[in-house]
Amino acid sequence: MPEIDGARLLRDLRHLAEFGRYKSGVHRPTFSPQDVESRQWLVGCLREAGLAAEIDGIGNIMSTSPASGPKLLIGSHLESQSHAGWLDGAMGVIFGLEVARAFREDPTCRDLGIEVAVFADEEGHFGSFLGSRSFIGELSDEDVAKAANRATGQPLTEALAQAGFGGRPRYVLEPDRHVGFIEAHIEQGDTLESTGRRVGVVTSIVGIWTYEIVFEGQQNHAGTTRMAARKDAGFALTELCHAISKRFPEVAGERSVWTTGRIRLEPGAPSIIPGRADMYFQFRDAEPERLQAMERALEELVEASDKAGPCRASLRALSRSVPNVMALPIQAALEEAAERHAPGSALRMPSGAGHDAQYLARRLPAGMVFVPSIGGISHHWTEDTADADLVLGCQVLATAAETLLRAA
Repeated sequence: MPEIDGARLLRDLRHLAEFGRYKSGVHRPTFSPQDVESRQWLVGCLREAGLAAEIDGIGNIMSTSPASGPKLLIGSHLESQSHAGWLDGAMGVIFGLEVARAFREDPTCRDLGIEVAVFADEEGHFGSFLGSRSFIGELSDEDVAKAANRATGQPLTEALAQAGFGGRPRYVLEPDRHVGFIEAHIEQGDTLESTGRRVGVVTSIVGIWTYEIVFEGQQNHAGTTRMAARKDAGFALTELCHAISKRFPEVAGERSVWTTGRIRLEPGAPSIIPGRADMYFQFRDAEPERLQAMERALEELVEASDKAGPCRASLRALSRSVPNVMALPIQAALEEAAERHAPGSALRMPSGAGHDAQYLARRLPAGMVFVPSIGGISHHWTEDTADADLVLGCQVLATAAETLLRAA
């Protein structure tokens, strides 16, 4: 059985966190100088581990193993959300690096290939899962040309050129090369911690459906316009939010979640009745039928608001991702490995967040393993996981990887 070096794993994780350190977390947006530096550092680490590694034309890092036997792909992403946590994504990459080292150092595993992948922009600074979509052949040159930084407007092509990746070819998944793909990640919630479990075996990744809802009323003076004569777009928006809070529990599933992510009033002044208001609304679930039921409910509520007046209400779908079920053999191997190293520690659970694994699952068997997030915190610089759980999670991954490769 390949045995990871826990001290080395933790040392590498903490060294990676120095690239863009912010308080106890990191600020490492896609293709920022800190992000580029971290990618170059990782390429060096992969090569030291006996893998051939390069950065491609979208910023993905791909490595190849010299092993003659079957190969398993492990990976995640390196960039972070703004002023966020040190483990989100990065942990899965270093887990892959450490597992590759463990296999190389174990004479009985050297014919089993571990290959590590780093997918660019999972966090969406320039788009939606650009790296993993590129790797599975679902990102066109036109998509790349159109993409721009959502905060600054910088074109993706310009950012790639500044990073030194412009003009390079983009790697595409080679059919039949891998027995599967596994992504290790922090849970980003408190289910494991609250249940006393230490290893999450992901059963599925939820679909995420996002909408823009717009209300059009009449901008007017806040002091001189009678209440009965007002067409207050802000008030209409809040009325819809209240209607959603009453209706959605009736159609949602046990693990459904929904969020009003942004509300904007125009002109947004204290003495002016807003003539326009808009909001972003998103819901998530792992069951397609449940997502459709929630969409129908939302459509009915917006239509009712529009008919009731006095403001016009409209709904526009921005994105709909498809839920993905994780491969059963990978779930079984992870659960078996967890039971071997820490009996009773595993919990099968869906992922409430999107991950690169949901795109890889379109082309090959995919799975995910979670470790606990202290306090359930993620996407914030206080994000953290106990050292012992990091080491256990990586060892579970290594043991499951051997099981899967020997069965191939």
